[in-house]
Amino acid sequence: MMYEICAQTDRGRVRRNNEDALVFDAQTGVCLLADGMGGYKAGEVASTMAVTFINLELGRWLLQSPQAQFGEIRRMLEICVENANHSIFSAAWANPDYEGMGTTLVVGIFQEDRLILGHIGDSRCYRLRDQSLVQITKDHSLLQEQVDAGLLTPEQALISPNKNLITRALGIEDVVQPEINEHPVKPGDLYLMCSDGLSDMIKHGAIAAILAGTHTLPQKAAQLVAAANQAGGHDNISVLLVQALDDTDKRGLLSRMPGN
Repeated sequence: MMYEICAQTDRGRVRRNNEDALVFDAQTGVCLLADGMGGYKAGEVASTMAVTFINLELGRWLLQSPQAQFGEIRRMLEICVENANHSIFSAAWANPDYEGMGTTLVVGIFQEDRLILGHIGDSRCYRLRDQSLVQITKDHSLLQEQVDAGLLTPEQALISPNKNLITRALGIEDVVQPEINEHPVKPGDLYLMCSDGLSDMIKHGAIAAILAGTHTLPQKAAQLVAAANQAGGHDNISVLLVQALDDTDKRGLLSRMPGN
């Protein structure tokens, strides 16, 4: 299995700065997306710390452990998240400007025919397979808990004013538990990681239509960002696309970051 990776982030039409952060490493298959929160520019600090620290630590370990099993990778990912959480939490306590800062996180490790996927908060990962789009992460949010408890229907949740109340975030408390699962990957699968600046602005069907189109991966990323901005662009918008290719595909592995 080979993978094509493309990422794009945009400030949106309302926010003064971009508190989202993205990073990927084609060599290790690590992809990270974080959506920061906090006071003046503190969200940028938290999200950048999260993706930078985890990418370096996890990537270094993966290069030294190419045959690692799921349990070993899961434990290493937990350690990396724990270390990043501690760094962000400590920085927030040490600097008054960073008080209360934190970040969501979604991290994917694409290896051969599997995806090891971890997340904290409401940044999401979707999978398009056979023209069907499925959200494969579940938001750590008050709204999702209300849906799970039967207090709200999914339709009511779409118009709820409590969309942005998350129940887990990196850096807010001294301990945080990521949700980590393993997913089989098939040739042709297309994965989308995104911040809520995309998922809150565009309906599920519209996202599916763009991903299922015939455009290139960078064009699809640009279309998603443009659609979120056309819908109002109320938040920062970040997308990271990963296309699974059969290893006989002559295109090989490509990676692109078109810029901010």
